[in-house]
Amino acid sequence: MKIDLNCDLGESFGQYRLGDDAAMLEIVTSANIACGLHAGDPLVMRETITLAARHGVAIGAHPGYPDLQGFGRRAMDLQPAELEAFLIYQLGALAGFAQAAGVHLTHVKPHGALYNQAVADREIAAAIARAVASFDPTLIVVTLPEAALRIAARGNGLRVALEGFADRAYLADGTLAPRHRPGAVIHDPELATARAVRMITQGEVETLEGAVIPLRVNTLCVHGDTPGAATLAAQLRHALEAAQIVLAPLNEVLEG
Repeated sequence: MKIDLNCDLGESFGQYRLGDDAAMLEIVTSANIACGLHAGDPLVMRETITLAARHGVAIGAHPGYPDLQGFGRRAMDLQPAELEAFLIYQLGALAGFAQAAGVHLTHVKPHGALYNQAVADREIAAAIARAVASFDPTLIVVTLPEAALRIAARGNGLRVALEGFADRAYLADGTLAPRHRPGAVIHDPELATARAVRMITQGEVETLEGAVIPLRVNTLCVHGDTPGAATLAAQLRHALEAAQIVLAPLNEVLEG
């Protein structure tokens, strides 16, 4: 059994530092790197890609809404053509730095509000899928299992990786609990690790309401901006390996 361990990285900006990217890149197998509109900047993008390449970590784009002030967690009312253009703009920027570093992008994972809206909004999901397919049809799209984006991506001939979250709580419909709800973000490493191992080995997760729902995924996410994220990621990797689960970059997981 193989699983990818991914993290959202490269979210520092100018003099503002967010997360411990260097520590996380020693642990994870795939990195979702901010593309400069919700977080990150050109220097951070280049530094993060260089460090990821040094560790053999698969590099993915983490594009979001042009909402630096709100960290991309506020929904925006964009026309489909606008959204596609913003996405291609971000993919092109990150791909340029990847090319300069002698590596290439393997996947795309929308960020924040855009990711969450693409779960149910077919128009947004379709715009994302079109943008990725037109930019590079070999890229893998990362999304929740029960998401409109999964259907849209496959409809555009794209490979899809289904994502689970070690440090987030779920609702009964398989979506992530909104961050404002108590218990939505899981800070206890023991609890997060146990939930993640159960998710991979048994294909299920306990919801915020206490129900158990099926959830089969290809990749697990640890948010880099969560306090103690590196400690959680290290503990999670150890627990997965102890359960005889092989950690591998996203493209290797899907090929297997």
